[in-house]
Amino acid sequence: MLFWFVVLPGPAGVVMYRLARRFRERCGAREQEADSAFGDFGREAWEWLDAIPARITAVAFSVIGNFEDALFCWRTQAALWGDRAAGIVLSAGGGALGLRLGMPVHQDGQLVDRPELGLGAVVDVDQMPRVARMIWRVLVLYVLVLALLAIAGWVGR
Repeated sequence: MLFWFVVLPGPAGVVMYRLARRFRERCGAREQEADSAFGDFGREAWEWLDAIPARITAVAFSVIGNFEDALFCWRTQAALWGDRAAGIVLSAGGGALGLRLGMPVHQDGQLVDRPELGLGAVVDVDQMPRVARMIWRVLVLYVLVLALLAIAGWVGR
């Protein structure tokens, strides 16, 4: 979302991003529109808008965490996840932290099998402070990059 805030003039980018996500959710929820051209457009528009921010987040995870493992997981595991952008972010994040994500989960009273993403230890509650620290570091990285772009005159014209 921050990417579109910077690329388009302020709040217009954020509003466009959120409306595209909402449009995809609404079109995908209706069975009669899920397989129609209208539903396909909603999914494709969202994938296009979310492609760049997802990759920027994955690169930030790679820079902050374990670079080699994050890129390895991104290249080899991201395509296994149903949502392409979420697969990129989750696999890079799991690789950067050295954690395994995915795996079966209980959802709506059923066991749903999901692909395994990342490397290393299985995620548990004890890992949450590490995850929070990495997210804060990524946020600081984003703020520094935005500050450097503002100083260079690329942002805020």
